[in-house]
Amino acid sequence: MKNSIWITGASGRIGKELVKRLKANTENRVVATDKDVDITDSKAVMSAAEIYRPDVIINCSSISDVKFCEENMIEAFKVNALGARNLANAARKVNAKIVQLSTDDVFASNGDIRLTEFDTPNPVSVYGKSKLAGENYVKELNPKHLIIRSSWVYGFGTSHFLSYIREKVAANESFTVPEYLISTPTCADTLADFICTIIEKSEYGIFHASSEGSCTRLEFARSVLEGLGADPNLAVPEKSEDGTVSSTLLENLMLKMTGLYEMPAWKEDLDKYLKNNK
Repeated sequence: MKNSIWITGASGRIGKELVKRLKANTENRVVATDKDVDITDSKAVMSAAEIYRPDVIINCSSISDVKFCEENMIEAFKVNALGARNLANAARKVNAKIVQLSTDDVFASNGDIRLTEFDTPNPVSVYGKSKLAGENYVKELNPKHLIIRSSWVYGFGTSHFLSYIREKVAANESFTVPEYLISTPTCADTLADFICTIIEKSEYGIFHASSEGSCTRLEFARSVLEGLGADPNLAVPEKSEDGTVSSTLLENLMLKMTGLYEMPAWKEDLDKYLKNNK
């Protein structure tokens, strides 16, 4: 029998990569949905699950714009929390595994300390709080769950950071980038590869899957510019108003303990991605 996989949010960075990779395996039957199935509508989600009868549901649907979430709290929680709840319920009803994509924003800034899957989340933004609520629903409602947290996921596409930089390069325009934000850029391709690997395993629980190392947002932008063959000084430093630094670093402890997958160094992975996507 073929594996039946339902991917929500299939038009996003990670969703697109997952669809492409999973469809390449003829043993998979992949159903990709986006706005055609409203995950905030519990009846629509349950109906879709009963029609598709998936073995695995991968929830890539999310509102990830931090500013938008702050200004639209109800909508943020509706998609990031209620949507996850509906999918977890539906997955349990059809005895499917659910994979919930989450974020390092479920933690507050913690200096140079790398946070593991066993550290207690303490989000400060509406986005982080709504994603943590989604995690909690998934954990409570379906024992067959995988929660995957990552950080600064990048890739070319509409409204994505790399595409924004490419537009600035084409126009030869400078742009400001925070030098007070520190985390780890993670390639959507690599994250999708990891997800394809782990759904084939008998693993459940929370996994951090962030590239190794860290940098400021400014260093990341300048590395992208260099990879595109552009002047790195097009990225102009932006300082925080109070002079503070915000740093959130994930430790891939579960991956290292289980040996399931090895995440690459962020700079090497970025160089590889840019070389293949010029």
